[in-house]
Amino acid sequence: MNSLRFTAESSSDGIRERDFTVGDVPGVLWSPASSTDPAPLVLMGHGGGADKRHRAMVGRARLLVTRCGFHAAVLDAPGHGDRPRSPQDEQDIAELRRAQAAGAPEAPVVVPYNVRLAEQAVPEYRATLDALQELPEIGTGGPVGYVGLGLGMAIGMPLVAAEPRITAAVFGMTWPDALFEAAKRITVPVEFALHWDSGRIPREASLALFDAFASAEKSLHAHAGEHVAWHLVEADSATRFFARHLSPA
Repeated sequence: MNSLRFTAESSSDGIRERDFTVGDVPGVLWSPASSTDPAPLVLMGHGGGADKRHRAMVGRARLLVTRCGFHAAVLDAPGHGDRPRSPQDEQDIAELRRAQAAGAPEAPVVVPYNVRLAEQAVPEYRATLDALQELPEIGTGGPVGYVGLGLGMAIGMPLVAAEPRITAAVFGMTWPDALFEAAKRITVPVEFALHWDSGRIPREASLALFDAFASAEKSLHAHAGEHVAWHLVEADSATRFFARHLSPA
């Protein structure tokens, strides 16, 4: 599972971009093009229905590389991007579409779907971290961060709770129902963003999840607007957050 294989490479604007697989799980690694010294790594998780090359992932990776000199890596979640959907994936997605068409609550479908994918993805991310830390430009001694949106948050919270190498995390925009136990085990600095007026994810539940984080340092960022109206300012804020917490003193 831990074998890392690069499958494509390109460079532009000072950024080296490499497609890779760890076992049969595909991902992308963005790195500074010119530096070979070890630098911090930020793992990223994309939203549901997206993939490793979604503009939110590419944009955040570019900020982390160009502004901080960090590495950034993301995997396709199970059933997303270049990974085939299972019959269970197809069934869950069909149920979600029916709920959306009927104007019914999405959480009863999305929450167990996310839990199932997280159970598969957390070991994949830990194996990928093992493999990436074998690269001399990353190494085993540097700090690691995680940023996840939507499904990426549903995967990232149990990952951060279980993985002591991750020392700072940014989360946002998913149903919190199944994440409270993970939140109670997260003690690293956290930045948590929500949409104040989301018609899909209840504000009160998101605030309760923020309260459940055991982190001594945590910040809440709230924006007016619906679930889909994600603000670029949060990408800038997350970059500054990781620069503070992952950069060498």
